[in-house]
Amino acid sequence: MLSCASPAPPAPSATHPPHLQALLLRHLPELLGEIEPAAVELLLQRLEWVEIAAGQPLMTQGEPGDAMYLLVSGRLRTYIGNEFGEQRAVREIARGQIVGEMSLFTDEPRSATLVAIRDSVLVRLSKQHFKQLLGISEQVSIALTRQIIARLKTEGSRSLLDKPVTIGLVPISAGVDALDFARQLAGQLRQHGRVALITAAELDAQLLTPGISARPPEDLDASRRIAVRLDEIESLHDFVLLVSDASATPWTQRCCRHCDELLLLADADQPARLHEIETECLVCRPPRTEATEILVLLHPSERLSPQGTADWLARRPLADHQHIRPRLPGDIARLARLVSRQGVGLVLAGGGARGFAHIGIYRALQEHGEQIDMVGGTSVGAVMAVLVASDQPLELLVNTARRAFALNPTGDFNWLPLVSLIRGQRLRRSVEHNIQVLTGHAAQAEDLWKNFFCVATNYSQAREQVLQRGSLLKAILASVAIPGALPPVIHEGDLLCDGGSFNNLPVDVMRRRWGIGRVIAVDLSAHKPRRLDFDEVPGPWALLRDRLRPRARRRYRLPSLAAYLMNVTVLYSNSRQREARQQIDLYFNPPLTRVGMLEWSRFDDIVEQGYQHGCEVLAAAAARAS
Repeated sequence: MLSCASPAPPAPSATHPPHLQALLLRHLPELLGEIEPAAVELLLQRLEWVEIAAGQPLMTQGEPGDAMYLLVSGRLRTYIGNEFGEQRAVREIARGQIVGEMSLFTDEPRSATLVAIRDSVLVRLSKQHFKQLLGISEQVSIALTRQIIARLKTEGSRSLLDKPVTIGLVPISAGVDALDFARQLAGQLRQHGRVALITAAELDAQLLTPGISARPPEDLDASRRIAVRLDEIESLHDFVLLVSDASATPWTQRCCRHCDELLLLADADQPARLHEIETECLVCRPPRTEATEILVLLHPSERLSPQGTADWLARRPLADHQHIRPRLPGDIARLARLVSRQGVGLVLAGGGARGFAHIGIYRALQEHGEQIDMVGGTSVGAVMAVLVASDQPLELLVNTARRAFALNPTGDFNWLPLVSLIRGQRLRRSVEHNIQVLTGHAAQAEDLWKNFFCVATNYSQAREQVLQRGSLLKAILASVAIPGALPPVIHEGDLLCDGGSFNNLPVDVMRRRWGIGRVIAVDLSAHKPRRLDFDEVPGPWALLRDRLRPRARRRYRLPSLAAYLMNVTVLYSNSRQREARQQIDLYFNPPLTRVGMLEWSRFDDIVEQGYQHGCEVLAAAAARAS
């Protein structure tokens, strides 16, 4: 049984172990350039070694700044607190970086709290010796100033957390072959960088000390040698895969404490209970170590759809989950892209029947070899996102969508419209039936092969609501529930309606998702407003007579009541499009000339228009890249 003892506080040491001193001498030129010999001598004489366990704070916001530190091995995370006591993580500090120097320049208190998220080794230079160093080395002063400027420049960037380098693979179900899975993942990760795969036996061999990986963490000499060796491996690779044992051994504990990210490998057909590794190595980890935990549920390749995911998610503090069929190389490649932060997210906008264009653009993406790793959308975009997330053959998706909309889904009007003009029963039956066709059961939102989300508007709390768990049927019905046109949905005591009111193209939501590095978006809004050539809205009889004329001869080109209600709900959302465009890597906006939002009968025509537009955009992108 491994204990959950709190980590010891950092203690400076003036001794310089030879292997650590060699590591320091390698980092100094990388950080400071060719500095004066006198400065190097001062550093070697005055630096103190500090070893800090995962979860232990190195410095606290508001305390006096008495020293600066160079991170030799491990990783730190920076937190900034506000007047309400709330803290947010703002950046991670990797090996070879200096921290704490700003307070020494300004004589102000520490501006942030730094916590070790892995067992770490640092060197400390006191304030007195820091000023002495600046006095004899112009190069050190310039290098530190550049680092401060670079840090300030990135303060407002979209993500200040680095991509993981050391990733732990931890089996949490009996019989899971973590080493075989790691080999497959390493094969796919090599397309994104240099990969090292380390097991306990491999580390013992590299350190020429059989059994050293099995020594308890309290063996400080073994812990230091292991930490430094892992850091050396990390410095030579873009990704390091640490494969734990199948039980809660000291090596497994080291894997859990040394990693930036943990992949928890589980057999989806086994019970969802906690494994002994989780209870002994993860549950009792020090607070704020916060290595990202990703649940990887393993399935047979012939399975139609995942099922019962909620039971697994409810028991663990996870950042995300992935459904993987290990015998399908495409699934392993998807996981590798997400782990390397090069995942591709597809975002689909709302727009009524215009949303059929999503299918045509998805077809064009497939034909051009674009891989989609995650998908989200709003309103009809949510409906089409479910099709993509189900990971079924394109022909099945097209036929499913065609059948779903063959009978006008908004045609069951309410004779007593107390809440909505449309009853919504026809739409509900269609969505429910087609979820069953795609997945074989009444799926939850988390039961899709590719992770999915949709956006609704929380009427009760006047805010945007992102739905990614729970009933898939309810999530879709909420996202499409156009106020006044379709009935709202009750969700956890709140009233939800169409997400287009707040976020019709939820690119920002996708950008925040784990592993996403590239976003493809399909916008259905028309950017060329139609000018009207009459001054007053005509009366109802004049409008009725005009509607009875052939389309080409109509004078009053006004939207129908239902179309008007649908369009007005997304006006605020459309005003945010410029901001959204800045976060999109590949943008589609099919022209869809003379296509109304309620023209459900034009399925094939709208799909084809989307496909042609998709091919044009992708061809232009390929030409620019060549």
